Amino acid sequence: LDSLPPNSELTPLMTLYLTDKTTPEEIRKAHATGLIVACKYYPAGATTNSAFGVSDVKHTYAALEAMQEIGMRLCIHSEVTNADIFEREPVFIEEVMKPLVAKFPTLNIIMEHISTEEAVNYVMNESPDNVRASITCHHLLFNRNHMLVGGIRPHLYCLPILKSEKHRLALLKAATSGSPKFFAGTDSAPHFTSDKESACGCAGVFTAHGAIELYAEAFESEGALDKLNDFCSTYGAQHYGLEKNAGRKLVLEKVAWKVPMTYDFGDAGTVTPLRAGKEIAWRIVE
Repeated sequence: LDSLPPNSELTPLMTLYLTDKTTPEEIRKAHATGLIVACKYYPAGATTNSAFGVSDVKHTYAALEAMQEIGMRLCIHSEVTNADIFEREPVFIEEVMKPLVAKFPTLNIIMEHISTEEAVNYVMNESPDNVRASITCHHLLFNRNHMLVGGIRPHLYCLPILKSEKHRLALLKAATSGSPKFFAGTDSAPHFTSDKESACGCAGVFTAHGAIELYAEAFESEGALDKLNDFCSTYGAQHYGLEKNAGRKLVLEKVAWKVPMTYDFGDAGTVTPLRAGKEIAWRIVE
């Protein structure tokens, strides 16, 4: 908050990092600030910066009970760590999500950046209305072949990892369906280029430079541009209990622009954006 420029109209919405030791008292204290609207559940070791995450969901039950009582949202990285990397999300649904939802039936949950057909089917057809999901633009546009065929492309490596084409198509169908159970969540991750292009590169795709425009490409591919506004601007706000930004709008036009190879990042580094050196078909003009 101290970093906001003068007269900024941005209201950052913060999350609390859920751990095995998070107490109900800490949950209530965080919620009372009016600035912390959700808790983030990282299974320990599942993704970048998750070392202090949850080792067993049962350790969080007291905190989750408090969250359910006060209406605080739970954002989940929905993967286990004890399964094949391409199967971690479906296993999480069976081993964690279904028992969790049964235990806390009115807890508002966001399965963040889902990546599989199984997750789509669960959210769309099996879960109650208080369980919803976000989807990234890169999971809508790319599959694992884009990352692996013809050489490893580290700037497409993310967690959840990109899956096969059938999963991409299922995500695309869900995103463009008009269902309020799915909404935008970029999961944009600005890692130093040197940390991505290394012998053990970190996970994360940087899309903040053009996420809305990339979502537009995905929706256009399905002839569903009329669904883009609600996916990006309405359904997420509704699930978080927020009002839409009155009187504010983005205007897109179908004019291609070339993405820079890198952007300056930190004091002396760079970040490599998605589509570096290539074109994005849409741009924001207002």
